[in-house]
Amino acid sequence: QVQLVESGGGLVQAGGSLRLSCAASGPTFSIYDMGWFRQAPGKERVLVAAISWSGLRRNYADSVKGRFTISRNSAKNTVDLQMNSLKPEDTALYFCNAKSSDYQYWGQGTQVTVSS
Repeated sequence: QVQLVESGGGLVQAGGSLRLSCAASGPTFSIYDMGWFRQAPGKERVLVAAISWSGLRRNYADSVKGRFTISRNSAKNTVDLQMNSLKPEDTALYFCNAKSSDYQYWGQGTQVTVSS
């Protein structure tokens, strides 16, 4: 079973930056897509950014385009999310996600809090 471990969350002032990292272990050969989702209190979990396992395809939520960048390190089996120009509305619990042909895996989540 694939395991995902996130790191890098924290508290930052508006306009600041944070970098989240997700390390995948286990049968990663089965993964074809990875991404970051976020869930704010009282709201549903939504996609922030996704990247194909090859790294050739990326997509972003409109709300983060131009500010966030997703990248993958194939040697380390990690997926990073560089978040710049953070806004208070980016405050949420961020989850790493990995998709295989028959299952979807989730990390435990890392909190990002942006103060105004």
